[in-house]
Amino acid sequence: MRKRPLVVVGDALLDRDIDGQATRLAPDAPAPVVEVHGVRTRPGGAGLAAALAARDGREVILVTALGQGEADDTVRSLLADRVRIVDFPLNGTIPVKTRVRAGNRPLARLDDGGGTPGEPTEPVRRAIAEAGAVLVSDYGRGTACALRSQLAEAAQRVPVVWDPHPRGGAPVPGVRLATPNATEARALTEHMVAADGNPLRQYAARADALCDHWQAAAVVITLGERGALLSRGSASPMLLPARRQEAGDPCGAGDCFAATATSALADGGLIEEAVQCAVTAATDFVAHGGVGNPALWAAPSTTRAEPVPQSADPFALARSVRASGGTVVAAGGCFDLLHVGHVGLLESARRAGDCLIVCMNGDASVTRLKGPGRPLAPAADRARVLSALACVDAVAVFDEDVPVELLRKLRPDVWVKGGDYTAEALPEADVLRAWGGQALVLPYIDGRSTTELALRAAAAAVRTE
Repeated sequence: MRKRPLVVVGDALLDRDIDGQATRLAPDAPAPVVEVHGVRTRPGGAGLAAALAARDGREVILVTALGQGEADDTVRSLLADRVRIVDFPLNGTIPVKTRVRAGNRPLARLDDGGGTPGEPTEPVRRAIAEAGAVLVSDYGRGTACALRSQLAEAAQRVPVVWDPHPRGGAPVPGVRLATPNATEARALTEHMVAADGNPLRQYAARADALCDHWQAAAVVITLGERGALLSRGSASPMLLPARRQEAGDPCGAGDCFAATATSALADGGLIEEAVQCAVTAATDFVAHGGVGNPALWAAPSTTRAEPVPQSADPFALARSVRASGGTVVAAGGCFDLLHVGHVGLLESARRAGDCLIVCMNGDASVTRLKGPGRPLAPAADRARVLSALACVDAVAVFDEDVPVELLRKLRPDVWVKGGDYTAEALPEADVLRAWGGQALVLPYIDGRSTTELALRAAAAAVRTE
């Protein structure tokens, strides 16, 4: 049965980055002189959230207010091949936010434009009524307020995730998850929570207060490189740390977080699972260049791939790392019951380059290679466990016995296998030579194998009967 679309409701913006270098000050004022090297334009606000939600090929509808200005037409054009836009009138034009950056660091931001949303149309109301999940990307510009009654009804039927703004309205009662960042949470609870010297305890109190005040099922406060703090309105908050710290441009990371959480809930995930997926996705988003990552704006796929939780797109990642002059490492195997030997192999493989993509045998492939009764864990579970490792940047599943076609698409610089092979004897070695790739063999830790673990588990079960 066809899934209902994910609907993003909120304020669309147009973001522009002016990039250059600043090596001197102006002679007439203590201001840096920026020598411009390039200008990049992209959808922002709810438009960015919708584009991010559509990255895995799912059907996404953007419900927003648009005017007739040049910026509005640019956003329509940028999103045309990615999401379906159902808009209603905007009295004015969408805001344009321009960042002036030098050496990839913002120097100034210029805001221009703005308008007031008009009356929602019937197609807008129908899009929300037929949604399978809703993400409200509120930038305080009035779109969510204009659709408040429709969103309140949706919250009683489907998962609604609300990304709030201090200038916007409160989430409607019954939202599944609200996602303020640390700064927003402080502003929103300024008169609710007393000062406390323990930052995490204070954020927990803020999350609890917002959860009760908004009548939300859960509130998660995003804490940047520290991860996120989740509350269900109880005295036992859950900290979901980032699996690694990344220095990079955080612009858009909050939109990535909210879009990922909504997608996970739309697919039936629990709130805790959705937040963990979102933390990992936002960390990867920053690590791979954020909104400035060229792979993010590559031509979108026309078909939806089977989702791999908590993992970046392996092909986009490989393109991005190659484009920046980095080394792409891929490692292959079944990884059925992940054990310490696997972890050691993958950690060593990651140190050989700038990213690690795990090429994992699908279920049918494992059965052919290992025999009846294998795999012990299905491909989706194995991929999820692998993706949770800090050393793994992406997972790609293949159904061949040898991933020849997958390697031809990924074109890794280094291909790693574990075991007693020699590099020259690997069946993948000939394929790698086509683009100058190198095969490497790394040993597993002695006495560690999935087969051995399975036999020990079976013997233990017999002894306890």
